[in-house]
Order: sequence, then structure tokens, then C-alpha cells
Amino acid sequence: MKIGPPPDIGTTAPDAAVRSKTAGKANATNTTDSVDRVDLSAAGARIGASNQTVDFDSAKVDAIKAAIKEGRFKVNPEVISDRLIAEASALLRPRSS
Repeated sequence: MKIGPPPDIGTTAPDAAVRSKTAGKANATNTTDSVDRVDLSAAGARIGASNQTVDFDSAKVDAIKAAIKEGRFKVNPEVISDRLIAEASALLRPRSS
């Protein structure tokens, strides 16, 4: 398995179409105060709300950075492989509704 940058799947055409649609709207309103608006779906709102409740331990991150810099951080390949297998298994399980 090779890990690298994702293949170019031609994202320029849809972007250009979006830009041309929004350009027409911007020219139609022609106001001096330009305000962008984003509407989220219910799923997007739930994802955004769940990200706000995630705890972030900056002290732990700093400790890990220092351990890596000093060469004290040890990688445990067994733990990594176990977690990768568990994640893949969870993704492959049928979803219950």
C-alpha cells in the first residue's frame, strides 16, 4: 500500500461552476457591504456542535512534542495495529438503524 498525496480528481470544474453562480448573485445585489452566508444541514450542525465539546489538553500535547524532540517518545506498533484493526472492523460492521 502506498501512502501519498490524493490523486487529482479534477476539482477545478465544479469550483468554477460555483464561482460563476455566486458571481451572478453578487453582481445582482451590488451592495457595498459584502457578507458571505453559510447554511449548515442538520448533520453539519451536529458535527459542529460535537467539535465544540471536545477537550483539548495542551499540556499533554506539549509533553508529547518535547518527548519527540528529545527522542524519548516510543512508538508501540502493537497498539497502533490493534487500534487500526478495531477502527477498520467498526467501519466494516453493518450499520443498525
